[in-house]
Amino acid sequence: MPKKSTKKSVKSGASHGKKSEGFTAEERAAMHERVRELKASHGKKGKADGERDVLAKIAEMPEAERALAMRLHALIKASAPRLSPKTWYGMPAYANEDGRVVCFIKPGAKFKERYMTFGFNPEAKLDDGAMWPIAFAVTELTDAVEARIEKLVKRAMLGSD
Repeated sequence: MPKKSTKKSVKSGASHGKKSEGFTAEERAAMHERVRELKASHGKKGKADGERDVLAKIAEMPEAERALAMRLHALIKASAPRLSPKTWYGMPAYANEDGRVVCFIKPGAKFKERYMTFGFNPEAKLDDGAMWPIAFAVTELTDAVEARIEKLVKRAMLGSD
């Protein structure tokens, strides 16, 4: 009598009944970048090295995202000079004094998404009631959007200490 397979297909509500294919190639590449970052961090890079790495990642972005990311980089540095630029999963990120990432720029092109996002990690403590946003799609930086980002980054720093 043939053996029955004990393998079960993994289904996700989001996949609408399709088998899960696991991580995308872009996600796997980001994880490999994170491993390289962790190995490199054993040499304890300084703030200048982190800045160089972030600017290099921004330079790799398509022109439209590059312009937005450069402006975001400047806004974050001006709003929270204590944050240290570094890469995180191959993305520009900004860490507190403990080295924990507070906020990050996720290029849409890196993950084949239609827009760039600017996000916060739990260290930001932007808690507001029972539900609050932790990532924002960024398609344009108007004066109002820049003011909102500055306010959020400053507020994030209050919770990250």
